[in-house]
Amino acid sequence: MGKHEVGTPKWISNKIKSKGLQKLRWYCQMCEKQCRDENGFKCHTSSEAHQRQLLLFGENPGEYLRDYSKQFEKAYTDILKRQYPGKRVHANVVYQQYIGFKEHIHMNSTCWVTLTSFVKHLGRSGKAIVDETEKGWFVTWIEKDFETMEHEKKLAKKDKLAKDDDERVREYIDAQIEKAKAEEKNTEVHEATELMKAEDEVVKLDLKMQDKKLKEDTKSDLKNVFKDLSKGDKKRDSKDDGSGKRKKSALEEIMEEEKRRRKMQKPVGDSGQTADSTSSGAPWLTKGIVVKIVAKSLGEKYYKKKGVVKELLDDGYVGLVVMNDTGAKLKLDQEHLETVIPQEGRDVVILSGKFRGEIAVLRKIDTEKFSGVLKLDSGDKITLPYEQFSKKYAP
Repeated sequence: MGKHEVGTPKWISNKIKSKGLQKLRWYCQMCEKQCRDENGFKCHTSSEAHQRQLLLFGENPGEYLRDYSKQFEKAYTDILKRQYPGKRVHANVVYQQYIGFKEHIHMNSTCWVTLTSFVKHLGRSGKAIVDETEKGWFVTWIEKDFETMEHEKKLAKKDKLAKDDDERVREYIDAQIEKAKAEEKNTEVHEATELMKAEDEVVKLDLKMQDKKLKEDTKSDLKNVFKDLSKGDKKRDSKDDGSGKRKKSALEEIMEEEKRRRKMQKPVGDSGQTADSTSSGAPWLTKGIVVKIVAKSLGEKYYKKKGVVKELLDDGYVGLVVMNDTGAKLKLDQEHLETVIPQEGRDVVILSGKFRGEIAVLRKIDTEKFSGVLKLDSGDKITLPYEQFSKKYAP
């Protein structure tokens, strides 16, 4: 028999009968259907639609229980924090307001069997303060929003993961120092004692050493060391020539070809030195110039990053470089650095030759010859390769 049409007497009669709460034992949560009597509930449980819902529930019962429990808890706590914020109220009073809504989630479909077990869950989770008296359980909602607490936990976790590498290294060093101190405490301390000997006894120390053998041993050790070094260089060269070598880019091949051509021609500039004088072994670092790090061993944090040379060490071969972006200070050899070519019209510092240390203005950049035209303070113009000048630091 189909449903009665809207507005008919039978439809109005059914609506009047279904108005308000019905018996809980005749309610089906899966189908969300309330039956008025035992016979109607029996007919519903034997229907095809109910059987399909039971099959769905049987596939994953835990997921349905968690979903119903979450909806029940959210609706209950919403009433608690909206109508009784920070007030002590009987748990059953809130529950009666909750079940006043006809389409509410029934407790027998959640993971809590009784209201007492649900109230204890609120106390354990820290969402409310619960206490038991002779009149029953009372709950007090905590003013701090639980969602705000979760958000603060996520922010703290994010800050912990975003720690700087320097801080991690510093923490590691401190931990190693503490570990070394603890080991020193555990080690045994040997105290010096008096020498026990007779009055007439003479103490003799036999320290005869064969100088010839020692010299031969040192010579043989030195020979072996140099042999090992040469072997290591050969192995390193063989590794570099292997298949694991990184493929060079077109720009790097052009630069290497240009360097080989310069070495073959050996042009002499105004300074009386060859074009590759900066790479021949002489120190070229100068205070106040901008350089770029080319050592991949320092990691992506510093590779291809720029800094300023603040101080020179080891006869000018090592410089104290202050990074532009982080302000970190690094001691780097000049082999791990390269010059920085600014835009035309900017000041540069000459690094080698007769005009070493002088400040000039970059007038033109020749990308084909990898050189630049510089104008000195005297008005003269000279042409130098990229390796012999670098950008001047302007704070």
